[in-house]
Amino acid sequence: MRWGGDGGGNIEDRRGMGSVGVGGLGAGGVILALVGYFFFGIDPSTTTGMLQGAAPSQQQQQDGVRGAPGDEAGRFVDVVSGNIDAVWTALFRQQGERYERPAAIVLYDRATGTGCGMGQSAMGPFYCPADRKVYLDLSFWQELEQKFGAGGEAARAYVIAHEVGHHVQTLTGASAKARRLGAKGAESGSVRLELQADCYAGVWVAHAAQVSNGRVALDPRDIEDGLRAAAAVGDDTLQRKAQGQVMPDAFTHGSSEQRMRWFRKGADSGDPNACDTFGTNRL
Repeated sequence: MRWGGDGGGNIEDRRGMGSVGVGGLGAGGVILALVGYFFFGIDPSTTTGMLQGAAPSQQQQQDGVRGAPGDEAGRFVDVVSGNIDAVWTALFRQQGERYERPAAIVLYDRATGTGCGMGQSAMGPFYCPADRKVYLDLSFWQELEQKFGAGGEAARAYVIAHEVGHHVQTLTGASAKARRLGAKGAESGSVRLELQADCYAGVWVAHAAQVSNGRVALDPRDIEDGLRAAAAVGDDTLQRKAQGQVMPDAFTHGSSEQRMRWFRKGADSGDPNACDTFGTNRL
């Protein structure tokens, strides 16, 4: 993967800061909120809102260093996320709309307070719709390679593009549509939302070089790395590794085959309209 030039400067670096509680919920409440989001597709703000109704809120702010990080790993996230924002800015403009980038891409270690509760690295990268920030513990890159066999910069870029895809869904209303659909399992709103975010990651791949004059670009081999990353985090693959069997009724993100197929569809078409996972019977 080729990447270079200036980044978007939308990084909030909290690495080395430790963690701060959010919203007066306590550790149990905030972890419950994120568990609901990652495993059942429930908006964390819904869970935290219910819990806060029974407890006084005492918001604690945790701000990191804003701007472009000086280390290579941080600069990679800055350059890639800036390019992703540039792609979506252009695509929204084509539709006569205005794109608002995420409030920040937050880099952190181990745990950090978020608008959705206490974020922990064990949960992997995530997007919080309540504060419109993407959260990344960069130790996940090693886990992605060592545990899931999906290494390389293109695989890392896929993860960032997928999470920003969730932000796009907040802007377009797809996230709200997924909540209305509800349900669990292979046809749930959660699965449709995640597969659309995979497709949006592919859309970014198709346009990355265009908005950067080639400074950020992915070749066919890089796309294969992205496909391996998508396959590695398919529900069926993770379930098979964890419990030795596949349980489609417990799917939240889609199978490996589905995640690869929708990523490929976005990369081949370059068209966000081709990512309508809510309007198709074949996921």
